[in-house]
Amino acid sequence: MAHNAPQFAVSSIFVLSISVRMKSTLSKLLPHLLAVLVLFVLAALYASPSLQGKVLGMHDIQQAQAGAQELNEFHKATGRWALWTNSMFSGMPAYMVAGDYPYTFVGKTVSIALSIIPEAIRIIFLMMLGMYILLTTMGVRRWLAVVGALAFAFGSYNMIFIKAGHVSKMYALAYMPGILAGVMLALRERYWIGGAVTALFVCLELAANHLQITYYFALALVPYIIMETIVQIKEGRLKNLITAGVVLAIAAAVGVGSYGGRLMVTLDYTKETTRGTSELSLPKPAAPGAAAAANTQNGLDYNYAFEYSYGIGETLTLLIPRVYGGASAEPLTTDSEIYKIMTQRGMDPAQAKQIVENGFYTYWGGLPINGGPAYAGAVVLFLFVLGLFIVNTRVKWWIAGATILMLFIAWGSNFSAFGNFMFDHFPLYNKFRAVTMTLSIVQFLVALLAVLAVQTLIDRKPTFAELRPALLASVALTGGLALLVWLLGPSIMELRKPNESVQLGQMFGDPAFGTEVLRALVEDRGSLLRSDSLRTLIFVLIAAALVWLYVTNKIKETILIVGLGVIAYFDLFFVDKRYFNNKDFSSKSEAQARITPTPVDEQILQDKGLSYRVLDNRGYFMSDASVSYFHKSLGGYHAAKLKRYSELMEYALPKNFMGVINMLNAKYVIQRDPQTNQDVVQQNPEALGNAWFVQNYRLVPNANEEMKAMETLNPKQTAVIDQRYADDLKGLTSIQSDSTNSIKLVAYEPDRMKYESKAGSEQLAVFSEIFYKGNTDWKSFIDGKEVPHIRVDYLLRGLRVPAGTHTIEFKFDPPVWKKGMTIDLISNIALILLVIAGVVIEVRKR
Repeated sequence: MAHNAPQFAVSSIFVLSISVRMKSTLSKLLPHLLAVLVLFVLAALYASPSLQGKVLGMHDIQQAQAGAQELNEFHKATGRWALWTNSMFSGMPAYMVAGDYPYTFVGKTVSIALSIIPEAIRIIFLMMLGMYILLTTMGVRRWLAVVGALAFAFGSYNMIFIKAGHVSKMYALAYMPGILAGVMLALRERYWIGGAVTALFVCLELAANHLQITYYFALALVPYIIMETIVQIKEGRLKNLITAGVVLAIAAAVGVGSYGGRLMVTLDYTKETTRGTSELSLPKPAAPGAAAAANTQNGLDYNYAFEYSYGIGETLTLLIPRVYGGASAEPLTTDSEIYKIMTQRGMDPAQAKQIVENGFYTYWGGLPINGGPAYAGAVVLFLFVLGLFIVNTRVKWWIAGATILMLFIAWGSNFSAFGNFMFDHFPLYNKFRAVTMTLSIVQFLVALLAVLAVQTLIDRKPTFAELRPALLASVALTGGLALLVWLLGPSIMELRKPNESVQLGQMFGDPAFGTEVLRALVEDRGSLLRSDSLRTLIFVLIAAALVWLYVTNKIKETILIVGLGVIAYFDLFFVDKRYFNNKDFSSKSEAQARITPTPVDEQILQDKGLSYRVLDNRGYFMSDASVSYFHKSLGGYHAAKLKRYSELMEYALPKNFMGVINMLNAKYVIQRDPQTNQDVVQQNPEALGNAWFVQNYRLVPNANEEMKAMETLNPKQTAVIDQRYADDLKGLTSIQSDSTNSIKLVAYEPDRMKYESKAGSEQLAVFSEIFYKGNTDWKSFIDGKEVPHIRVDYLLRGLRVPAGTHTIEFKFDPPVWKKGMTIDLISNIALILLVIAGVVIEVRKR
């Protein structure tokens, strides 16, 4: 025992030192853990039905689940994730719908750890947590950072996105502040932890899989990095700048590489989508009476990309939520002018009450559909404006500039000089649509500077005399503007859309009544505008009063922070609840009932054939994936449709409806009976099946001629083929048809299909399957030997089939997927090592 005494003493000292260090670390962490707990409670209070097991009936999530159902069922049955799905748009890569990236260890670990939290609460909590991390990194006081976290998370656009099911967008927004925190740490010479935080949050940002938000945030972040570069060079800190630059470059590479597989397949797929280059130069089909527009050759169509552009005047909603009427249809009361005019014209009061309470056309801005306004909060915006006057750090100028940039982007076609320039000249800009989503980044920037304004007040503690000019200017620019709108808004603002009277007259079947309804609607819009303007004025005055009380030493710092936090929370909370509230939740059984097969689905499901497709003709099938939950569909719901498929539907379908749906094997058509208003299904006897032999083919010189031919094509007899495939058809000068020839699908997996053919002479087979990167990603085999296939009929697959009996196989095996998995594996290992190193070195330094 005595012999071991020195070892025991050393061990005891080591254990004691570790214990002391752990206690010290824990004592430092406890206040932050308490703050994080408060954030979680705030998120849980807002989405409290989640704690009762209820779920959101989010439109986009329901559509995504429908589109992924075939893949999920296949994975459940086989344990393998297919890389192609035929459930939407007659076929598309599955890695754009559902699947697994097996080597993304870090993202998966975080996802699993967070999965115990209900999703609505989880999203709100993560947005607050990310902002809290950034603000504490910037040296903001802990409870003030909590205020900033809720100011960002509860911006109304965020809540509206959650309700709509824009989940990936919300996660991408939540992880933005963490990236900025990592960059700031590295630039402050905390290289290891800065690099680790940057790499981790870049990884999570890409795991969110919303490249548009990531792209816009990068546009906002680049000016900050440029500003810091210039400043550090001027200050003679070139060594620090180079070191930080190298660290951040490595961190970004590791973070991006950790989801490199997904990024690679996305970029590869994008070239083939509506965001890629079109071979068509035909004028785009126009509505009757409208001029045809030129076809976009690269990227999205301009009008489509800027369809959702925020009005320049509508930016006032950041301060006054319903200045433009709020959502497309806001609930009104029986005191509304709309209700009065309806009942005066003889409408049953109960019916009129139901109409106005369900929501009437209150919105009069320029968006096609509006889920609600982008409201940053009266208190938050007041503090933001105050920050423009009193914050004297250089980060203020970046925030101001980035805010202006994000607003310019959000205005889209309403600020065409800027929008056109970016669309035509800036890399990747024309790949995205719905530019209004930058308003969520505006809300982030506004909240950030608002918090820095309060931090400045506390740090500098100016006298009222020193603060008076800035305080009065801030009140005037926010509260004064609200007062002006309250007094003069209805008389100086239009409060109506172009041709709205005509549209209302058509809706009610009486032009005179339409005019009366519009007059009443303008009154109600004016009432909403005035009530919210007064509301904003009150909140601004309360916030200004708290600031005044603080600088005149009538309240302490704690009261200032808590007071501003409480009124900011209630300000945002009650506006948010107009658009995302407890009524939007439902029980899991109710949610499940929404995806129960209807009678028409049950009728179609009686067909046990290996593969057929369904056309849902009840609405616009190209933006609805509900049928995909049970069937392989011609339609679907996805932001990135294959360009050739979209073009065929846009150009050829209206002129050759039966020809197109027949070649796409639409065996069943669902439509609504106008007499009974019930859904019915009709079988299409002319559907051509999975594959058929054509009697002849026709070569055309380019995509334009190919599309023109599709407008009159009988696909059963003739195949239209681009001239580029002429060499593949050499020797096939005449095709001898025979009633004994046959070709049929005998085995089906989403990304592997097997056919058997029998023919007395060489044939040209057309397969009702989408041609996608033929002979590189999709490969074809006859009797086990790889052979080339070609594109026919603008988007289907064609194959020369020799005489005799043969087995034909198609397999989807994209090389980019394999390369991406290798990058995922290497980068995730590097990320884990970098995070461990960053944390260990940071702890040792402290």
